[in-house]
Amino acid sequence: MNAISIRGVMPIPRPDWELVKDLISGLAYAVTHPTAVRTAIADLVVDRLDAGAGAGVLIIQTAASATVATLTFSDPAFGAAASGTATASAITSDTNAVGGTASKFETRDSNAVAVFLGAVGTSGSDINLSSLAVGAADTVSISSLTYSAPA
Repeated sequence: MNAISIRGVMPIPRPDWELVKDLISGLAYAVTHPTAVRTAIADLVVDRLDAGAGAGVLIIQTAASATVATLTFSDPAFGAAASGTATASAITSDTNAVGGTASKFETRDSNAVAVFLGAVGTSGSDINLSSLAVGAADTVSISSLTYSAPA
């Protein structure tokens, strides 16, 4: 049997807990954007809806991505952003909805390129409708819509 000899091993010193705490707290920082950058991001995103020859659209969809209603943005779709938030210009209602249970939405430019997506609910959602159940030929309208860039 061969014996193994270990030399020069130093005991592990007790860690400096203040240093460990500082390292861990340093890793907990979230990325944030100053207001001017948030405003630029908001403008960049919403201005994409104006790409192409016509107005962009907001498509309300079921959870399985079937179209429930299609609303048309003005052209331009949004005004200039302020403090990281852009407000939509008038949005034309869909007066002859396909119908279904609204779950999510997708915005697209006139070339059918997706710009931003979100959830649909009756409260506390990205877009809030008075009811998620939309009947065939119903009118679906959105009275106001804002896009806010992440803080």
